[in-house]
Amino acid sequence: MYPEAYIKFLANFHGPRDYFECHEILEEHWKSEREKRQIWVGLIQLAVSLYHQRRGNYSGAYRMMESAIKILEGESLGFLSIDQEALLQMMRVRLDDILHKRPYYSLNLPITDHQLIVKCINLCEQMGYEWGNVAQIHDEKIVHKHRVRDRSSVINERKRQLQMKRLSREGKAGQQD
Repeated sequence: MYPEAYIKFLANFHGPRDYFECHEILEEHWKSEREKRQIWVGLIQLAVSLYHQRRGNYSGAYRMMESAIKILEGESLGFLSIDQEALLQMMRVRLDDILHKRPYYSLNLPITDHQLIVKCINLCEQMGYEWGNVAQIHDEKIVHKHRVRDRSSVINERKRQLQMKRLSREGKAGQQD
């Protein structure tokens, strides 16, 4: 009933509090959709905002949270079993916290489907995490994931794309001669 990516997002959001991974999971899902639904962008931006806040990047956190609120105000979260009004209220409070540079604290999404929660708890356990765990503020692999992750596959793909463009340009230039 729910996309697998959404369940993974929730497990990472409420287990290890790995907001960077949450972003990666939903971005891949969003890109794979035929109809690019903004609801996924709103949830991605929520996760990115929390990632920035935890790292002390309050300006980035503020921009992302403000944008996420605008997007999610215009969407219906019912099919994801999220209490929309409760979530938006939580996000507005967090926006104020960010504005006043208050320290990060964990946020639990107001999920209304008990079966969904059970699925996510089970996935968290499989991953070795506890659902609803307090944030891993001192785990460098999570807090600064964008700095410590293995980016070799991304770098190699960019090189491959550049090589393809170069070859395409060279081929077109050769045809014009």
